[in-house]
Amino acid sequence: MNHISQRRDEKGAVLLVTLVVALLLMVMSVVMLELVWQESLSANAGKQAAVVHQVADAAGEIVIAWFHDPTTVPSVIAPLLEKRLIASDGTPTFFDHQGRSQFRGTPDHPDLVLDSSDPVYDRLLNDPAVGFFRSMAGLGVIRRLAIYAPSKPGLLCTVEVTVETTHPKPVQQSISMQLEALELPVLRSGIRAGGHLDLLSDDHFVSGVHWAPVVSGGNVVVRRMADIPILNSSASITGLSYGESTVIEDRWMQLWAGGLVQTIEPSPNGNPLPANVHQGQAPPGLPLERWEYEQLKQTAMRFGSYYALGADGLLYEDGGREAGSGVPPSQVFTSRRVGDQRGLIFVDTLDRAAPRTDNLGTISITSPYFEGVAVIQGHVRLRLSGGGNQLTVLSPRDNATARTTVNLTGIHFNGVLYVAGNIVVESPVKLYGAMVAEGHIQAPDGQGRLEVWHDDEMSWSLFRGVPIVYRAPGTWRVHY
Repeated sequence: MNHISQRRDEKGAVLLVTLVVALLLMVMSVVMLELVWQESLSANAGKQAAVVHQVADAAGEIVIAWFHDPTTVPSVIAPLLEKRLIASDGTPTFFDHQGRSQFRGTPDHPDLVLDSSDPVYDRLLNDPAVGFFRSMAGLGVIRRLAIYAPSKPGLLCTVEVTVETTHPKPVQQSISMQLEALELPVLRSGIRAGGHLDLLSDDHFVSGVHWAPVVSGGNVVVRRMADIPILNSSASITGLSYGESTVIEDRWMQLWAGGLVQTIEPSPNGNPLPANVHQGQAPPGLPLERWEYEQLKQTAMRFGSYYALGADGLLYEDGGREAGSGVPPSQVFTSRRVGDQRGLIFVDTLDRAAPRTDNLGTISITSPYFEGVAVIQGHVRLRLSGGGNQLTVLSPRDNATARTTVNLTGIHFNGVLYVAGNIVVESPVKLYGAMVAEGHIQAPDGQGRLEVWHDDEMSWSLFRGVPIVYRAPGTWRVHY
């Protein structure tokens, strides 16, 4: 009997232990499920927060792009983003004489506010077909965009974006960033030489500048006085070269020479100066705008491409001088097609110090097409190959007429060529943008010919490939 009772007690104990173990396992399962659930919620929340930040960041980058390309700026806000102040030299600027930004609004009363609670602005912001931020459809929507004064002196503005994402649940967050502006001097002339300038033509190629003045600190040499375009406010705006036109004229062409305007072939009736030609100007009628060495160098190191020029004539990226790492200039200054924007390229002096007469090397550019802003602290020889490319551009701003679309053909250089030394043009060269030499621009007779169509955006300190406006470091903030 005692034996049977003992066996029952043992079975009861085993059952009790089994029940306890099962209970513990059940509790542990519930805890594990809760942890997995919490982990899932945390992961989803983190993913949603990341999407919110990405959408807000993308919205900020779109606003930055508006400053760089006026053709993309919505007409409703375009006047706000233009430079509305005038510097002491008469050029447009974002800042007044005390360095204060033209943006003066506050978070409560911004310079610009687009709120999606207004159906008109909601369509403007988020419409999947025409909205400013349609590229972000599916990720989230922009509830509010505001631009107002910066909190730090010297900065341009604050951009505040309120974003809403809907998956897995509606979440709104407001993020702000402050923008900084690089105030490069404008380039209002198509060709500018600190020294002498050759504008030689032949029977097939008439050198000259369209849509802007020419400025030279020294003498200007032309083949015939008749090769200088006549100033005519009613001249047709076309993409024809002067050699293809029956009348050589332009609406914006003025020639300013610090020295004399000289001809190789005298005219039968002498060489009377056209009304738009001004010689003996000291200084010339337009200032010789100068881009500062150190400013451009630091900008290229941060946003563009920086090269050191070796004694072997090769370019070394980031200033390195390792054997075998140099590349020929034409590899650096070549764009494969229209739209292959190379940005800001800075080539330093031989000793990487500010340019002097004894530290300027010489590079040769032979590429068929280049698109970018080339700042070369040395001398340049241009012997470009090929027939160039076709560009579709806008004519300059004109109070009398609206800007028109113009097709240019045979363009070899699309952007800026800024040289601290001399430029020698040894082949026919067509350029859209501006060419500047702090020294001479020479075209050996029988070799070099030069024709330039000025990019009017450069008169407003807008240069494709150069970050005129960018995010100021350390200013990204999450508000809620």
